[in-house]
Amino acid sequence: MKAINEHMIYIRDAQAQDFKAAAPLIVQAMEDLARFFTQSDDLVQAITLFEHFFQQQHNQYSFEHTLICEIENEIVGTLSAYDGALLSDLRAPFLQFIEEKYHLKNFFPADETQAGEYYIDTISVSPKFQGMRIGTKLLEASMEKAKHLKHKKMGLLVDVNNPNAERLYTRLGFQPVGFKEFMGGTYQHMQFKIG
Repeated sequence: MKAINEHMIYIRDAQAQDFKAAAPLIVQAMEDLARFFTQSDDLVQAITLFEHFFQQQHNQYSFEHTLICEIENEIVGTLSAYDGALLSDLRAPFLQFIEEKYHLKNFFPADETQAGEYYIDTISVSPKFQGMRIGTKLLEASMEKAKHLKHKKMGLLVDVNNPNAERLYTRLGFQPVGFKEFMGGTYQHMQFKIG
């Protein structure tokens, strides 16, 4: 693979037609959770689910809430983020769909964010492009977007078993504010205060 310089990295708002490249990256970020939603070990089913929701508006996995990173017109990373105050509204169509299609009944996940927080839901970089600061670039672009939208702080959850991600967030100015139990895992809740 040829060398990549920072001028080749392009961050933009996602469009609905990005679904084929974006959905596998979202599933990659979610790991086993994505397969849990479809009640199947079939990765294709999980990707199909997120292709569907990425193309729709008004849900937490919509293109509306996603930044895309491209290198030479290839989508190599995604970051999904939204106003934490909207979590219940954005989550509702997804929960209804997986209950009807995959018979996932009585599933009421804890709130992963809250009002007053611009929440980073997923961030993902294609394996062959990792180590090139793409995650950092996506986070920096998200910080600018949050500032433009007049948010005072950003938040995210990082798995306590993922110290590399925690170091990245700390380096960018995120601070730990507590722990959250979410979907069977323990996560560090980190926030960034927007100046």
